[in-house]
Amino acid sequence: MTEKKRQTKTRLMALTGLMTAMTVIFTAYIFHVPVGMNGGYVHFGDSVIYLAAALLPTPYAFVVGALGGGIADLLTAPMWMLPTMIIKMLIVLPFSSRSKSMISRRNMIAPIVSFFISAFGYYIAEMILFGSKTAIISAFSGSLVQSGGSALFFYIAAAALDGASVKRTVLKYTT
Repeated sequence: MTEKKRQTKTRLMALTGLMTAMTVIFTAYIFHVPVGMNGGYVHFGDSVIYLAAALLPTPYAFVVGALGGGIADLLTAPMWMLPTMIIKMLIVLPFSSRSKSMISRRNMIAPIVSFFISAFGYYIAEMILFGSKTAIISAFSGSLVQSGGSALFFYIAAAALDGASVKRTVLKYTT
């Protein structure tokens, strides 16, 4: 492996670690509001996962989603850790990091698609964990509030980061 490739991987891993830690903090501690009887809560951690998905190559964004969400649940609601790790990896898929900016047509629609992935994922997880097939309304309403807040926070943060040319700087040091 060449020196440049090694430096690129090191920078990507460092940024992945930083965004994973931010996901844990924004999920478990900052604006962490428990909702419902099932151990769920509203948070802005998903918005950090969305930012990672728009900024980092997909495999690195998968790590941010899985580890960030998983560690946060390990700290706050351990029974949800495994489903969360799977679901948070999947919500990365609608996003693209290939654009020169974080706000692109695809990334404007991606949070909406991620809402459906998250809502269905947690509905299936609730069916498995609690044996209830009637919880679809609670799963979707909780996910709507969660995903809506995260989408709004993502749009604002991504626009600010685009204004500061963060993506261009990251691309300069990771390609």
